[in-house]
Amino acid sequence: MLEPPATELVHALKYGGWEDLGGFMGERMARLLLPHDSRREATLVVPVPTTPLRLRQRGYNQASLIAQAYATGAQLRCLAALERIRGSGTQVALQPAERMANVAGAFHVRSDVQLELPGAHVILVDDVLTTGATARAAASALGAGGVRAVSVVTFARALY
Repeated sequence: MLEPPATELVHALKYGGWEDLGGFMGERMARLLLPHDSRREATLVVPVPTTPLRLRQRGYNQASLIAQAYATGAQLRCLAALERIRGSGTQVALQPAERMANVAGAFHVRSDVQLELPGAHVILVDDVLTTGATARAAASALGAGGVRAVSVVTFARALY
């Protein structure tokens, strides 16, 4: 569960069609320093991809909107390096172990960007971190693609 006003902002971005919030969130996030100043050594910002069904329904990937604004503010390049190779249903009602199983193997590095990843330090961007299952699955795929380090940045952290 998120605390207000994060709840309202994330809900408006994900379900209310308020796309401009992605830019607002990403800009604010870019103003923060990461632990050990990871942003200085990071070379790429990568959004967590959504499912093709959600992309068709919303018309956008909220994590991509946030990541693009974050990358601009952090003066880094945003790269859609991951694809979702299998859909996973909504995770809202799932317990932590169920969330892990739901996203296990759901991500893969896109073949057209594979050569850009080996040795990179990537900042992985999403809207909300709940249990970390999605971030772990995405980071695992990036690691399999040769990424050296992954820092995860989200707009909100759900309180479980």
